[in-house]
Amino acid sequence: MEHASQRLSVLAKQISTVQDGVSGLSLQACSAGDSAAYQRRGVALDDVVIVSALRTPLTKARRGGLRDTDAIDLLATVYRATLDATGVEPAAIGDIVVGSVLGPSSQRANEARIAMFFAGIPDTVPVRTVNRQCSSGLQAIADVAAAIKAGYYTVGLAAGVETMSAHPMSWEGGVNPGVERFPQAQGCLMPMGVTSENVAARFGIDRRSQDAFAAASHRKAAAAQAAGKFKAEIVPVQTKLKDPKTGEERAVVIDADDGIRADATAESLAGLKTVFKRDGTTTAGNSSQVTDGAAAVLLMTRREALRRRLPILGVFRSFAAVGVDPSIMGVGPAVAIPAAVKAAGLAIDDIDVFEINEAFASQASYCVRELGIDGARVNPNGGAIALGHPLGATGTRCTATLLHEMKRRGRTARFGVVSMCIGSGMGAAAVFEAGDAADCPSPRVMPGSDLNLSRDFRG
Repeated sequence: MEHASQRLSVLAKQISTVQDGVSGLSLQACSAGDSAAYQRRGVALDDVVIVSALRTPLTKARRGGLRDTDAIDLLATVYRATLDATGVEPAAIGDIVVGSVLGPSSQRANEARIAMFFAGIPDTVPVRTVNRQCSSGLQAIADVAAAIKAGYYTVGLAAGVETMSAHPMSWEGGVNPGVERFPQAQGCLMPMGVTSENVAARFGIDRRSQDAFAAASHRKAAAAQAAGKFKAEIVPVQTKLKDPKTGEERAVVIDADDGIRADATAESLAGLKTVFKRDGTTTAGNSSQVTDGAAAVLLMTRREALRRRLPILGVFRSFAAVGVDPSIMGVGPAVAIPAAVKAAGLAIDDIDVFEINEAFASQASYCVRELGIDGARVNPNGGAIALGHPLGATGTRCTATLLHEMKRRGRTARFGVVSMCIGSGMGAAAVFEAGDAADCPSPRVMPGSDLNLSRDFRG
């Protein structure tokens, strides 16, 4: 009853005025085969929906196909592809929010602006950057969704970009000596690999299970790539590669992720040395790859999508960002996911697909175990260990991968979650509903009939 009451509370907040001017829910009968055990909700025309989610290939920093491609060209590529795919006129975009972590902040803000002009977006459209470290791309989506929900504009573009070839992770400047007095502040300065070792030691995640988790990530990604599953979300990048010895440049088209190791096994990964602790468990093989890439997600109100006759990939349902102990920052998803799921009026068991960023096998496998999630529902096409972790773009990349996977699954995947841990001790998560989970407006339910009410409304 408590779970049902929780759902009722959330659904009550989503009651909106339907097309005929009557305030209430327009609910439809549930179609056979739906993954959820309760009926579909009717449309709300002010729902925030996603009509496009695209990304560049993800390539290995310093060695991969995008190593000589700058942030401007990566962003311009996904901006332009989004507009071409949807037919939305550039001037209709109310704002562009770009997640980025490592690029110099003022420079990256200017690069995001310059990329607009490369993509044919007029100067009347504003842009800004957002940095919540590994969740920056997801934060960009949440910021755009919140602005649309608030009525600031009806169409917004969320993006993320990282060029880790040009901007590797580093600490610039000195450290405030006051940090010595605050243990939690000291945790903020720990190398991420040390926090991985902390999670493994504290929660009993052994080396063998981490290597098995990492090998599975590569295996799933290789299978997805071979089956062509990434083609719908990937935009080829026309760029150049420079010969490091001669400086000679050649034109290339990068159209596939290049960090996937189809031959990786738990046994082969077991031979790698640990990196952060002599007797530890974290290696280059069971950690996320440093990566170059970008992604973009176009959001708008359902009313706007219907007016434009655009197919809806997904509905943005909820978002949560939480804080955790910085020294074990990897546990963030285990706290953020329940918060986001609760805000959507759901339970963990209602989620059909999870995209949980694999910063490290230690923390990702811990979160899956802690939440009691069936591993088959997590990263079905591999994760950051195989695909890479372009920090500022990871949230948008994961969203693109999630929504296209849900689309392929049809009625068997209604709800999905994107989540990641965040350096300095945080976690973030968002819940998405499949684009066809609420049907087009229909006549209202007749008084006295419970045919179209969800199980919660029926008691």
